[in-house]
Amino acid sequence: MKILVLGGTVFLGRHIVASALAQGYSVTLFNRGRQNPNLFPEVEKLRGDRDGDLSALRGRSFDGVVDTSTYTPEQARRVVEILDRRIGHYTFISSVSAYARFPAGHSYNETSLLIEGNDGYGALKARSEEVFDAAFPGRVTNVRPGLIAGPHDPTGRFSYWPRRIARGGDVLAPGRPERAIQFIDARDVADWCIRLSEGGHIGNFNAIGPQSVLTMQKFLEACRSAVESNARFNWVSDNDLIAGGAKAWTELPLWIPENDKDFGGFLLGDNRKATTAGLTYRPLLDTIKETLEWDLRDGESADLSKRVVPISQEKEDLILADQRKRLGEKSKNH
Repeated sequence: MKILVLGGTVFLGRHIVASALAQGYSVTLFNRGRQNPNLFPEVEKLRGDRDGDLSALRGRSFDGVVDTSTYTPEQARRVVEILDRRIGHYTFISSVSAYARFPAGHSYNETSLLIEGNDGYGALKARSEEVFDAAFPGRVTNVRPGLIAGPHDPTGRFSYWPRRIARGGDVLAPGRPERAIQFIDARDVADWCIRLSEGGHIGNFNAIGPQSVLTMQKFLEACRSAVESNARFNWVSDNDLIAGGAKAWTELPLWIPENDKDFGGFLLGDNRKATTAGLTYRPLLDTIKETLEWDLRDGESADLSKRVVPISQEKEDLILADQRKRLGEKSKNH
């Protein structure tokens, strides 16, 4: 099987390439060659730019394409034009951000409405899906990941938690302990994308963690177990975090206020269609340990422009001090 990977050298893409090679497939990379150009010396590398020169793809045929690098419908149209009808199956890495809304308390699935227009990351992904579906009818899989975790993650979102818990002490734990969260290991997405190409699966699929299985408390306790920490979790409600100026999702990854009218249900996606199509998950502790090991070893060398800025220790301490003050006043009143 001949697979073309658009991108393939940063995060999810490099895991897709590694998975395809592990299955013995012939892999060709197409990218600009600016990031990790020496990665995968055994594969064919075509140089070009999705916004510029695509001529290296002209006349080439592939059994499957996995596209990790298209972000706009304009880029999608240019790829479609150059590849025309010379591909067997097209897997496009889209995003759950393509959905219009995530109402508080409500789950969403692949039939949920997509965001309209051409403004912003999610809308551009949705429009790109439409371009591929129209150009390659019956041959496209749109994979919609949520938060992706694992080694080589340049954002530092997931690794914040095992890093912070490894420091120990009093840790700000956001929201309700029983609040459901979702993320998925990039390696699980990668393996699944190769299986989708093998089986010729078509349609739209949410690449997210199991629904309502993992809570924030279970996750933080798993991190504490993985790093053998003495961390003490101090649970702070959504309202108190907002009052303390905490920034959802960035300063405190995996935290979104549950009553947020537009994003309260972001971590309540339905994964059943994907698991029916072969998506599987590795053990949670493996993801935590292996991501942290990579982050401590090589994380600082990643593209810092993509890293989120987590909550500072000073801000965390202030919010926890306010929490203790409120609890003290409450106990006095009783």
